[in-house]
Amino acid sequence: MQSNLKQQFLNWLKRDAPPESLRERIVRYLEFFQDIIVISLCAGLFCVMLLRLIDMFSSLLHPLEVRQITSDILFILILVELFRLLLDYLEEQSISVGAAVEITIVSSLREIILSGVLEIPTIQIFGISIFLVVLGSILVIMPWMTRLFESTNHASSHQTSETSYIDKT
Repeated sequence: MQSNLKQQFLNWLKRDAPPESLRERIVRYLEFFQDIIVISLCAGLFCVMLLRLIDMFSSLLHPLEVRQITSDILFILILVELFRLLLDYLEEQSISVGAAVEITIVSSLREIILSGVLEIPTIQIFGISIFLVVLGSILVIMPWMTRLFESTNHASSHQTSETSYIDKT
């Protein structure tokens, strides 16, 4: 019974696909399911953004609370950035570190605004400040690191092509 089930599973993986290894086929299916998960996250995030936007506009009918409206606007911006991050992931199959750092910075500032700077303990303010300085330095240093890695990769590929040219002559 168990070997029959195993054989049916293997036949399901092998049907109407170009000849490739079982590992490549499994990876392709897992990437497909991962894309489905990311697409469902995008749809859910879009629905949450719409609900928060409707909630924010309905709160404008009541007396204005500047802190709450600012918090809602920042929260919607965070959701928009997360949505953009997921779309970038679908297109490139990699996470943009710069966008993730920007989202983290805005999220941290939103929490500070929401709770109020005067109500946060001093040691926590120092911790948040150090955290924001580290995130800001990552954001500033990242383009330089990207250029450095690209030039290193370009130099190594150029050196490899020269070596292969020398070997041929």
